Amino acid sequence: MIDEVRFTEWLERYKQQFVSYQWEREKYKWEAVKHFQDSWEVNAPDFASMLERALSLTGNLLDVSNHYPRGMIVAFAKAFSEDVRSMFLALFDERGDLFDRVDAFKRSAGVLLDRYEDEAPNHYQTENAITTYLWLRFPDRYYIYKYGIARTVAEELGADYQIKQGAYASNVRNHFALYNEVRTLLTADGQLEAMLGSQLTPECHRDPNLNTLTMDFGFFISDQLKAEREAQHWFPKASQYHPGLSVADWEALVRNPDVFTVQALQVMKRLLDAGGEASCAALASKYGETAAFYNVMSQALARRVIDKTNIPVSQREEGGQRLWAVLYTGRNAKKGEAGTFVYRVRDELVEALERVDLSGVDLYAPAITQPSPESLCLVQYTSDDFLREVYMSPERYKALVGVLHNKKNLILQGAPGVGKTYASKRLAWSIMGAKDDERVEFIQFHQNYSYEDFMMGYRPTGDGFSLQYGVFYRFCKKSAEAPEQDFFFIIDEINRGNMSKIFGELLMLIERDYRDTSITLAYNDLPFSVPQNLYIIGMMNTADRSLAMIDYALRRRFSFFEMEPGFHTKGFNLYRQHLANPTLDVLIDKVVELNDEIASDPTLGKGFRIGHSYFSGVSEVSDEWLQAIVEYDILPMLSEYWFDDPNRLTKWKNTLNGIFQL
Repeated sequence: MIDEVRFTEWLERYKQQFVSYQWEREKYKWEAVKHFQDSWEVNAPDFASMLERALSLTGNLLDVSNHYPRGMIVAFAKAFSEDVRSMFLALFDERGDLFDRVDAFKRSAGVLLDRYEDEAPNHYQTENAITTYLWLRFPDRYYIYKYGIARTVAEELGADYQIKQGAYASNVRNHFALYNEVRTLLTADGQLEAMLGSQLTPECHRDPNLNTLTMDFGFFISDQLKAEREAQHWFPKASQYHPGLSVADWEALVRNPDVFTVQALQVMKRLLDAGGEASCAALASKYGETAAFYNVMSQALARRVIDKTNIPVSQREEGGQRLWAVLYTGRNAKKGEAGTFVYRVRDELVEALERVDLSGVDLYAPAITQPSPESLCLVQYTSDDFLREVYMSPERYKALVGVLHNKKNLILQGAPGVGKTYASKRLAWSIMGAKDDERVEFIQFHQNYSYEDFMMGYRPTGDGFSLQYGVFYRFCKKSAEAPEQDFFFIIDEINRGNMSKIFGELLMLIERDYRDTSITLAYNDLPFSVPQNLYIIGMMNTADRSLAMIDYALRRRFSFFEMEPGFHTKGFNLYRQHLANPTLDVLIDKVVELNDEIASDPTLGKGFRIGHSYFSGVSEVSDEWLQAIVEYDILPMLSEYWFDDPNRLTKWKNTLNGIFQL
């Protein structure tokens, strides 16, 4: 009997991920069955071709790494057509015992292997492959048997069925009995059946008895547990990286106050008190300070150790350095464990710390405090700094921050010159409270920008190709290691790239509700997620009429914030007053009038107005500089806007040039 409490827990997880994650990865199974059913014709004159065609959509079910059952049975069919036809006829004759038929098919494959002229090390016709053939032929009565998955599902669901190494006959029978029981429970859940029905396409087997769904449920449990086990893995292993410092080396460093500062010793003492391993969040909860304090202090300590000893640094495969590996090994936090990443102090460092008197080091912080920008040697940057530099009203700034926090993905849109690019990094700084460029990444899309540039892809290296990680992948990994801090990924000219191709499967992952949700990437077959603490800011010119409209699927994942010309803001008026130039004042007044006319033009609109940034960023103004702005920036833009209205264009040419003749 199955433990129904455990079953229900897994069922809820499965339903939660079925549409958003599982179906896209696994629907090929339903398609493979339908294709096989449509193609199978046991009496086909060319049996080998029919078999090859019928099995062509089975993917990794019959072809995984160095295991090729599909290729081998097709090769046998081409060499011994009638023998293989007879093998399938016998296998699909349900009058015989299931295991006897499976065993007979396997033994026949061994005979063919001996007769096969091409050298082949194995026929690969295992119980797994043979039950796959049975499932393809009779998808409403059979399941695919795989020893590891069957054992995992039986154990995880607390079932009585025994799956033992080498006990093939009883394993196959117990596996079928187990899955029949699971299927009965799944069938009782009408919601899941409805979810499946909503996803099935004409290319899919209808799965009326839910056999394929039952099988997929078992795959899901096995895959999830495998991912969780991998999350418990401590890394880097010694074979991958070790700082090479002995206990004596560490002791000398610990006793050096320039390396192990008071705050560094506090971090170490608290880690030792926690048993030598803990997440930053757990340390903050138990001993005070913030999680960011432990993260930043550890990074800084590691940097000082590297500078002092010239030891090598652990390198990420995707690029960049893993500083913390100097001090610790690490693993992902378990379910229910505080924080997202757990650090373990290296053994040699633990022994060195035990040789030093730490009685004078505070175990608990007097009060929880945020690490100040000064302590990190960063320049503070506040909302007042933003308002002074960006020329936006306080109300608009507050709304902007609120929109970004709420959606996590934001596009600043507006006319050229309204300061979108200028504002983006300052927006990030103002939220962080400091000019911390380590937590800001800035890129620009263009027509040739690709998924391979953004996420990952194979690139030529020497005589071959190797997998290279893109800038977004690296930045996500970096952000995930400091979950208590905000990170900002800024994309200029976001609508100039082919966004659907560039983002690929990230379309779902960047959504706020799917942050920290892992999917398996096609390139490296490893789980990947976009962390909660990463914010995406894009910029888009609304006046750029030559560009295609932004993809709707991506549009709904972003909030859009209109950047307005800031001529009327308090900050820009103070800037004008400081410059105290009458020509500038007159010109700005005329540009404001011009903007009103542009906004009221039904062929243009607000998104085509002239921005304030053309006149920003200087401490002194000359007529020559202002005339150059008119001549080389504003008038060419107006020529494009009103190419079909020469009278209006001439009027504004005269108006703007006339300012300099007053």
